[in-house]
Amino acid sequence: QVQFVESGGGLVQPGGSLRLSCAASGSIFSIYAMGWYRQAPGKQRELVADITTGGSTNYADSVKDRFTISRDNAKNTVYLQMNSLKPEDTAVYYCNAHGVVVTGTHKPNDYWGQGTQVTVSS
Repeated sequence: QVQFVESGGGLVQPGGSLRLSCAASGSIFSIYAMGWYRQAPGKQRELVADITTGGSTNYADSVKDRFTISRDNAKNTVYLQMNSLKPEDTAVYYCNAHGVVVTGTHKPNDYWGQGTQVTVSS
């Protein structure tokens, strides 16, 4: 019912930048919040940042002042600009859509993208 196209991951040197994007499509009536989570090897998945339809944002302390999340509500697309990347940012980054109401239904659900690898290494 809901599909994601994620892009922008890759290999970058410490101090470099990457921009992730995630476009949700399908029979979507509304999405409350979209965001990015990440999971490093041997660690739990953690919130990186999210943004509501109204533009309220939430960031993990480890990425504040380095990462910026933005959203195009009309396109159901969320972006994550990542600057001053560090080796500890290396992880699989997952797009998340929270509170998705599919057309013809009333119950909101959460959906996940397939993930994109970000590797920060010299």
